[in-house]
Amino acid sequence: MTTPPIGNHLRRRRFDHGQMTQQALAQAVGVTRQTIVALETGRYAPSLELAMRLAAVFGCGVDDLFFWNGPPPYGETRKNQ
Repeated sequence: MTTPPIGNHLRRRRFDHGQMTQQALAQAVGVTRQTIVALETGRYAPSLELAMRLAAVFGCGVDDLFFWNGPPPYGETRKNQ
């Protein structure tokens, strides 16, 4: 299985946020629990609107929740390589 191009810290943030359930997070942002599962497992990349709603729930920026896992832009290398 290949690594999804967009990674996230949703599961960790949920647990840091009082062990919030997937269902509670889904209700807070107006999606189904299945959408949260798909996000956490990397099967679904959120829309910008959903990413911003998720960040608002946790009181953080979108870039604190999501990160780029795909290949680096042409001519650049990853920082950790």
